[in-house]
Amino acid sequence: MPTRISLLLCCAIAAIHLHAQNPFPASGPLYRDDAVPRIDIWLPADSLAILLAPGNEQSNYHWHATFTFDDGDQRDTVYNVGLRLRGNTSRTAEKKSFKVSFNTYEPGRQWNGVEKLNLNGEHNDPAVCRAKVCWDLLRQMGVPAPRANHVRLYINGEYRGLYVNVEHIDEEFVETRFGNKNGNLYKCLWPADLAYLGNNPNLYKFESGGRRAYDLRTNEEMDDYTHLAQFIDVLNNTPISFLPCALEQVMNVETLLPAVAFDVLAGNWDGPFYNKNNFYLYHNQATGLFEFIPYDLDNTLGIDWLGQNWGTRNVYNWAHPNEPRPLFKRVLQVPEYRERFTYYLQLFLDNVFNEEVLFPYLEDIKQRIAPYAQADPYRPLDYGFTYVDFETAFVDDLPFFHTDYGLQGYITTRHNSAQSQLENTDVAPIITWVTDNNPSAYQDIALSAQVADNAGVTQVMWCYRLNGAGTDICIPMYDNGQHLDGAAGDGRYGAELPALNAVGMLEYYLTAVDNTGQQSRKPVCGFYELQINDATLPLAINEVMAANSSTIADNFGEYDDWVELYNYSDVPVFLGGRYLSDNPTNPDKWAFPDIWIQAQEHLLIWADDDTNQGPLHTDFKLDAAGEFIGIFENAANNYALIDGFVFGPQSSNSAVGRLPDGFGAVQAVSPTPGGPNMAITGVDELIDNQIDILVFPNPFSEELWVRWPTAGTLQLVDVWGRVVGGGFQPASEGLWRFSADGLVDGVYFLVAHLEKEIIFRKVVFVRP
Repeated sequence: MPTRISLLLCCAIAAIHLHAQNPFPASGPLYRDDAVPRIDIWLPADSLAILLAPGNEQSNYHWHATFTFDDGDQRDTVYNVGLRLRGNTSRTAEKKSFKVSFNTYEPGRQWNGVEKLNLNGEHNDPAVCRAKVCWDLLRQMGVPAPRANHVRLYINGEYRGLYVNVEHIDEEFVETRFGNKNGNLYKCLWPADLAYLGNNPNLYKFESGGRRAYDLRTNEEMDDYTHLAQFIDVLNNTPISFLPCALEQVMNVETLLPAVAFDVLAGNWDGPFYNKNNFYLYHNQATGLFEFIPYDLDNTLGIDWLGQNWGTRNVYNWAHPNEPRPLFKRVLQVPEYRERFTYYLQLFLDNVFNEEVLFPYLEDIKQRIAPYAQADPYRPLDYGFTYVDFETAFVDDLPFFHTDYGLQGYITTRHNSAQSQLENTDVAPIITWVTDNNPSAYQDIALSAQVADNAGVTQVMWCYRLNGAGTDICIPMYDNGQHLDGAAGDGRYGAELPALNAVGMLEYYLTAVDNTGQQSRKPVCGFYELQINDATLPLAINEVMAANSSTIADNFGEYDDWVELYNYSDVPVFLGGRYLSDNPTNPDKWAFPDIWIQAQEHLLIWADDDTNQGPLHTDFKLDAAGEFIGIFENAANNYALIDGFVFGPQSSNSAVGRLPDGFGAVQAVSPTPGGPNMAITGVDELIDNQIDILVFPNPFSEELWVRWPTAGTLQLVDVWGRVVGGGFQPASEGLWRFSADGLVDGVYFLVAHLEKEIIFRKVVFVRP
């Protein structure tokens, strides 16, 4: 079994605000780590000769090529791609680095979710893995960073060697991490020190080496540097005592601090904090904050070109001593930021950056790539690296100018020196990953947050006010597994508020106290704002089949799960910009294409996790054991729920739907995909409004009683689709009792599974 660094810490660290998506997408086949996929690129011989000819090293022309990817399990070919050189020093190296572009000649085209591939030769690294290790470490440390893996590269049938395939940072990258791609993305290269030049945004468009230091990679036609200039102004000119309040309104500090900790541990001297180089800034449109994204990590883990000992350099004096580095120096002048930086360093030293974790991980990488490194004909050409050098590089230093450390030697030295340099601090609680459930006016409001502390957390409170009026109301948040907070004791706290039943603005903040009395507030000043909207589009989840084995085949002849939408109005409705999801905490899971659903139309969506089969195929499947399904509004409307429900377990080819279409109660129906719903023949006596189910009291505070006349299964389900109680009940005129022990205030659904029908009753629990 391969040894990998798992993402155990990222959820405790990542500052994911509000309803943002998971910033750590799965590796997928393109970035898989349990194999070394083969990439073949074919292009005319004369094109390749010109691409590689001396004097053309700086050309960015994309040569027409064909691309084939084979990971042993699947083989895929993409035609009419672009191929060019990439990198800086690697352009003149014997072992070149390459960029593959899927969208140069077919605009908008993606392959496996990306538009471009960066294939890096790593010609400076005798172990051919430092950058790959660092990308893995960053993700482990909770920093949204590119995915990476090793691949074998062949061009026109010739083996060009072992490469690191690094995810390209572009609008697709930021969309998968932050849920939007319309903000300004800046590629920041030397001499991007973030020093203040003045209030005029155009001052930050200066060039060095024929390119801008802060190079705008999106929205180029607007060429607007206003937000960047404001951020640099705040960073440099705000008095230190006011810097947290001001900086946290323009930058996501909670992913910056782990990134700084990474740099000093990994010895990333060629990054922003020492060499004013190699990072991206993205202006996140969901939060209005700049996101820090690391870039180019080959000069790390003991590689040195400056004659410095990066393995022992003091962690608090890492930045260049004689030049402005405000993103390091000014940030660490803030006492609470310095304490959090220290906390992250200790957290990483204990859990990630140590011999026990990294040595087996490195050995696994070495064993996996060794045959391909040994066969690499281009690896020895730049420095004379031998295969013995490759093996030695994982352990000891090598007699080359830039290889002061082997990987194991560097990790041991850096771990021990950093541990000896750490200050003894008592960090105040760190509140991150604040998320809500994007409620509509008639949904309960659920909030959760991650809270970490080295002394233990004693209290977390959610304080709020509505429409800016009245006194702040504070309620406790819990980490007991019963308040939409995840598992008990996992550091994630949750709480709920009853539905507002009206549109409005909920302003709120969180506070946390630890065992030593240290207290934190998030945000550090002001409020988070949650706009509660009313979803009024005439759309319904009309019918659902989660176990389709023979009812209807899709356009590929496959019997996949399906969801039927129904427009119950007399006018067409545009679906573009809206979403379908089986997870209310991730409402923008699958975006509808830019199509209209006509008046009174029934539209089938295939929930088959196979988006390659067409625009009406989702990237998720349904769970036949039962789950939530819903349509959600766009970001401008706060992802408000348009329609949705929880359905129970489904047998093969059974369906649940609304009777009548669009408005009726959800119940078992005869499958009618793409057409009006029909009751199950012969069981009209089981229609919901003819079943005598009595639920009392409602609302309830201590126990809920249910009376019904037929056998079946009763379940109490929360708004997230989780079963919190119930079981099979025999046919009787008796009563079923459910204790409210452990429930939190809010809305629940009583789900009655009869022989051929599912009946829902909404109930409300109010703590006595």
